[in-house]
Amino acid sequence: MEKEQDKKINHGSMRGQKRRIHLAFWILLVLGIMRILYILFRIIPTFQVFRMSLFKTSALSKKEKFVGFDNFISLFQDKAFIRSFQNTILLIVVVTIVTLVLAVFFAAILTTEKIRGSNFFRIIFYIPNILSIVVVSGIFSAIYDPGRGLIDSMLHIAGLKGPKAGWLGDQNIVIYSIAMALIWQAVGYYMVMYMAGMANIPDSLYEAAELDGAGKINKFFTITLPLVWLNIRATLSFFIISTINLSFLLVVPLTDGGPDGATEVFLSYMYKQAYTNQSYGYGMAIGVMVFVFSFALSGLISAVTNREILEY
Repeated sequence: MEKEQDKKINHGSMRGQKRRIHLAFWILLVLGIMRILYILFRIIPTFQVFRMSLFKTSALSKKEKFVGFDNFISLFQDKAFIRSFQNTILLIVVVTIVTLVLAVFFAAILTTEKIRGSNFFRIIFYIPNILSIVVVSGIFSAIYDPGRGLIDSMLHIAGLKGPKAGWLGDQNIVIYSIAMALIWQAVGYYMVMYMAGMANIPDSLYEAAELDGAGKINKFFTITLPLVWLNIRATLSFFIISTINLSFLLVVPLTDGGPDGATEVFLSYMYKQAYTNQSYGYGMAIGVMVFVFSFALSGLISAVTNREILEY
C-alpha cells in the first residue's frame, strides 16, 4: 500500500513538473517573440532614421552619399525649419497650459461639487477625444469658415467682424486657431484621467479642512492639487508627445502649413522634405531632431515638476 501511494505521489509530482516545464517554455517563447518583434519594429527603424540622417538620399536615385552632419548644419540655417520649430514650441506651451488648467478645473468641479448629471457632462467632454482627427478638422473648418462659420456668425450678432483673411488665413492668429482645436480635442481626455485621481481622495480630508475654516479655493490648492500632482506629472510627458503628433495631423487638412508657413510644425515640415521634396536624408535629420527635442523636453519637465508626493 505504501509503495503504491509513493508511486502515485511520484507520478503526480512528475506530471506537475512537466506542466511547469511546458509553462516555462511557452512563457520564454512568447517573451522571445516579443523581443524579436520589438527589435524589428522599434530598434531597427529608429537606428535606420539615425543612419539615414547622415546620408544624402533621394527617391529618384538609390545611391546614398555620406554627408556626415551636413544635414543637421543645414537645418539650423533653414529659416523654414526654424519657424516650424518655433510654431511647435508655441503650440506645446499654449496647448499644454490651457488644457491642463481647464482639465483640472472641470475635473475638480465635477468631482467635488454635487452637480446633477455629472456623468452626462463627463461623456460630453470626452466625446471630442474619440472623434477621428479628420472629423475634428472638418468641425473646425466649419467653425472657422469666413462669414458663415460659428465664430463669425456670433461676432456678427454682436456687431463685430472677424479677421479679413479669415481665422485660418491670417498669419498672426492662425496658429492660435490650430491651438484652440487641439485644446478642444484634448481637454475631455485629461479631465477624465484627473477625475479618477480626485475621486479617490477621502472626504474626511475635505471635512477636516472645512472645520478649520478652509474655503473651496483653499481646499483645492491644499488638498486636491497636491494629491493629484502625481497624475498630472505623469501625463505631461505623454501630452507633449501627443501635441507634436496631433498638431501634424490637424495642420495638414486645415492649413497644410500655410499661410506662408505660419502653421508649419516639426512633423509637417519633415513630411514635406522627405516625401514631397524627396530629400529623405534631410527629412530623417528633422526626425532625429524631433526625437532629441521630445526626449530632452520630457526629461526637463520631469525634473522641474519633481516634488515630494503627498499621501493620504
